[in-house]
Amino acid sequence: MATKIEERGYANPDVLVSTDWVDQHKDDPSIRIVESDEDVLLYELGHVPNAVKVDWHTDLQDQLVRDFIGPEGFAELMGRFGISPDTTIVLYGDKNNWWAAYAYWFFKHMGHDNLKIMDGGRVKWEAEQREMTREVPSFEPATYLVPTPRPELRVFREDVLEHIGYKGRKKVSDGKPLVDVRSPGEYSGEMTHMPDYPQEGALRGGHIAGARNIPWGKAVNEDGTFKDAGELKQLYESEGITPDKDIVVYCRIGERSSHSWFVLHELLGYPKVTNYDGSWTEWGNVVGVPIER
Repeated sequence: MATKIEERGYANPDVLVSTDWVDQHKDDPSIRIVESDEDVLLYELGHVPNAVKVDWHTDLQDQLVRDFIGPEGFAELMGRFGISPDTTIVLYGDKNNWWAAYAYWFFKHMGHDNLKIMDGGRVKWEAEQREMTREVPSFEPATYLVPTPRPELRVFREDVLEHIGYKGRKKVSDGKPLVDVRSPGEYSGEMTHMPDYPQEGALRGGHIAGARNIPWGKAVNEDGTFKDAGELKQLYESEGITPDKDIVVYCRIGERSSHSWFVLHELLGYPKVTNYDGSWTEWGNVVGVPIER
């Protein structure tokens, strides 16, 4: 069982809140609770009172281009939920907060700073038999100025090639650290896709050349809460992933790597961590990029 958040040694403990904290602040008008799940039907079955739903596929993704909504779309989304730049957003969801972390990273990328994740996510809230409701809250729309994104939190395929020491198709240097947060089977190439996600497969199995495999799930306890800072530092530093380095994380479509980005950048305070959200569904289907098995 995890200790209290403030006792775990995190660089930024304020980015996590407990289920108790959320229970006590769920009616606070300065706070907006946001549920973001992989299973987009869970919210309708019951959710934290006063929580709104963000569908990662329809709300955060451009429907014509494989990319996120732009700054204008983000401002519209926030305004629809009555969120202003000063609103504190508390995110939670299923899968030990996969998609809550994805939304957190994207909101941060879009320039919203007042962000927190509910430690343990939806599963912990349910396990504690806390109040759930099917009532969908309604908030007065707010004006959210179009933000300026933070490009330093995101990398694209060309950036990753440069990161691992390639110029064009030629290897010119040793490259910098890359963390593959997928399962060992995906990393080794035995699996070209996860069994439950055939639509997210790739033509080739394996990993980006030079990547270290540190599965995202090693960062959490059995109840879905994050491990303490000492355990997390040991996990990453034992693989050469240290805070003095420029690090890129990736997975399959960017959700698990957002979780690991949150651990490294927000909880441990590593200053230079970027998320390659194109991840393996892009890299494993691109002609001419280097992979290893």
